[in-house]
Amino acid sequence: MCSMYSSKKSMFSGCLDKSQIYVFVLLRMAIGWHFLYEGVSKLLMPDWTSAVYLERASWLFKDTFHWIASTPNVLYVVDLLNMWGLTLIGLALILGCLTRVASVCGILLVALYYIVDPPFITTGFGVPVEGHYLIVNKNLVEIIALVLLILSPAGRYWALDTIILFCLKSLLVRKKVETSESEDKNIYPAKISRREILESLASIPVLGIFAVLVMKKYNWNKVHAITGATIQATAIELKDLKGKLPMGKVCQYQVSRVFLGGNLIGGWAHARDLIYVSSLFKAYNTEKKIFETLMLAEKAGVNTINISNLQLPLINKYKEIYGSHLQTICQVHPTVEDIYGDANRVMDNGGDMIQIQGNCCDWRVREGRIDILQKCIDHIRAQGFPAGLGAHSIQAMIACDNAGLEPDFYMKTIHHDHYWSAHPKENRIPYSVDGKQSDNHNEFHDNIFCLFPDETIQFMKKKKIPWIGFKVLAAGAIHPKDGFKYAFENGADFLCVGMFDYQIVEDINIAIETLDRIKNRERSWYG
Repeated sequence: MCSMYSSKKSMFSGCLDKSQIYVFVLLRMAIGWHFLYEGVSKLLMPDWTSAVYLERASWLFKDTFHWIASTPNVLYVVDLLNMWGLTLIGLALILGCLTRVASVCGILLVALYYIVDPPFITTGFGVPVEGHYLIVNKNLVEIIALVLLILSPAGRYWALDTIILFCLKSLLVRKKVETSESEDKNIYPAKISRREILESLASIPVLGIFAVLVMKKYNWNKVHAITGATIQATAIELKDLKGKLPMGKVCQYQVSRVFLGGNLIGGWAHARDLIYVSSLFKAYNTEKKIFETLMLAEKAGVNTINISNLQLPLINKYKEIYGSHLQTICQVHPTVEDIYGDANRVMDNGGDMIQIQGNCCDWRVREGRIDILQKCIDHIRAQGFPAGLGAHSIQAMIACDNAGLEPDFYMKTIHHDHYWSAHPKENRIPYSVDGKQSDNHNEFHDNIFCLFPDETIQFMKKKKIPWIGFKVLAAGAIHPKDGFKYAFENGADFLCVGMFDYQIVEDINIAIETLDRIKNRERSWYG
């Protein structure tokens, strides 16, 4: 094999046998196929953008990447360069056209991907990837393979570079002859044979196979609405936001008027008699999906989430990875045996605001231990944290108020009862929200969370501290257009709402429109 290709040995050191040459050529075509598919798939995908990918940058040049993602004109150019760069590099590698130039361009492009999404300990949760293996990932492997292509003769066999090189040599010799008037025929390059021309064009059928397969997959995707492992659901995008979500103030914190509830993330579903829903929530909200949801919410203007103490480490992980400033209102559950433990853990783990959980307030009042709630709130305040009081039962809040307990903010359920599964008011029993679920349709069965909305509204009218309304949609029984309007008009200053990722932009738009149209609110805004 060495003698057979001796005229080409100047392009690489040492001798390669035929099987080794095949390996280099196959490597070149495989990498080219990957680049070409990535480029073409993006060109065929409506409204594809690299914005989400760039927004996730948390390493070198992250500020530059974030600026690109937030600057539409620059992002448009970067997207075009990305799509067409991948496509052209892929074509060049498959055809063996300017192989070394294409390999260098490929290295630069993939290196940018590596910098944006490095496989380090604290990265790799935003979008589906093949894997993060501590420094090494597919991007680094592909960079090394492209370096190998530059150092190898991969562009001299079954490649257009053979024809290109012959043409360049002929052109240079012709110019040299014209300028020197030399008649030395030995300086002309040897003629390229028909066999070499056919070999140079041998990779073109690969493009034909690629085109047929891509069109088949593209048509299949249109029918089945699937690309890879990602379902393509029609969704409202961030560009469809109708304005900026208003803010209010809870103590020293600026808080979006609508923010995220933690039940959907935690998998606690108030599903009435649908026993599979909690499992479905947990299956859908993987860690990656949770992070995508949080990122989307922040981009839509949501800056706070209400969570349990147990969820705080996950939120801290998200904040560390993405440099997020998402604020937390953390629920704590003081007991007779341990009044301060939960609150101390929130403080130690970087929580922002602390709220006594709704069921806990109901239980302690029912037990006649309001003093436990008072001691916990005093302790939270003494450490410099805002202290909130949550409840499902308005009777619990009234009892706390009569006992002189004054939190920094209230978190109280608020929704009307004009929906099918709400049981009759005459059958509602105080504190039953966290009690035994009845088999009787006319009694409580995880179906209503503000048992006495009129009493709640009247109580809150007298209170001059922020009121965060939660369960405003009765766990999915009330449409946001209806639930948001009812809660805001009747005095809630903020709404804590459980939202899946595909609901966020629509819900924020509804909140913006609702807040713009409110005219008949009797309670002043606090916060």
